Amino acid sequence: MRIRFALLGAGRIGQVHAKAISNDANARLVAVADVVDDAANAVVTNFGGEVRSTDAIAAAGDIDAVVICTPTNTHADLIEQFAHAGKAIFCEKPIDLSIERVKECLATVAETNTKLMVGFNRRFDPHFLALKDAVDKGDIGTVEMVNITSRDPGPPPAEYIKSSGGIFRDMTIHDFDMARFLLGEEIETVYASASVLVDPEIGRLGDYDSVNVILTTASGRQCAISNSRRATYGYDQRIEVHGSLGMVLAENQRPVAIELATAQGFIRPPLHDFFMTRYTAAYAAEIAAFIAMLGDNSAPTPSGHDGLMALILAEAALESVANGRAVRVGV
Repeated sequence: MRIRFALLGAGRIGQVHAKAISNDANARLVAVADVVDDAANAVVTNFGGEVRSTDAIAAAGDIDAVVICTPTNTHADLIEQFAHAGKAIFCEKPIDLSIERVKECLATVAETNTKLMVGFNRRFDPHFLALKDAVDKGDIGTVEMVNITSRDPGPPPAEYIKSSGGIFRDMTIHDFDMARFLLGEEIETVYASASVLVDPEIGRLGDYDSVNVILTTASGRQCAISNSRRATYGYDQRIEVHGSLGMVLAENQRPVAIELATAQGFIRPPLHDFFMTRYTAAYAAEIAAFIAMLGDNSAPTPSGHDGLMALILAEAALESVANGRAVRVGV
């Protein structure tokens, strides 16, 4: 049976997910909702379905699941609405910027026995998955240290900074999730350092653009995260996992994978310069995984709990920066 989908939010990431749904033989896009009519109509023209209101989608009997790609401040309310409507839910991160609001929302998800998956797409990147597979097979022995580098080519607009929740909740949150995914243990302490080195306007808006975080588990395993809103050489995305028997590394990806060697030296093409091109395969794979989970009635992952834990780590990082000390994580 094909899973019948509705898309809420027809912006940039909504279009990516609409394409993934339309390309999957086990799914069909039935409806699209967006406050901008032209955006919704464009998705329908390109990927099928019809334009409907959010309330009409919630009441519809011909929709099994929804994909939420609306602004962050609408996520929790929409999750609750569609949980009560009996729909399975895929929601872009974060569920909300408030830990308490996320907990309230997840309580509704649990009470209604709703299937909820949170969009941490990097878990589905083929390069990072290959790294995780090597870890799980024991190729590097017991995991001891993880290093995650995530740097954007340039800072986002000021208007985005105002509503994003800050670098820890918006950018580092992906790395917090990957840290939990790779360490195999929950984080016990968070120590973070943050500066404004890229754009003074970011500082005036109360945010940071350059951060480093050290996460430590109860057994002493460590993860070091390096984030910057500026990387003049491209979209810098690397992960290294060090273990008792060796190390596994997922290097940066390039649109063209060649290397030129001359008397002047070795030259490789530039890195990807945008997250949408670097993680194209990951976005498609996460929607395929959600469809497969619904098809075999398994528990979606990353789950709402994963979304909550990443936000808790983000809040702990903010507290660490404010107080200049390591923060013990509490749920």
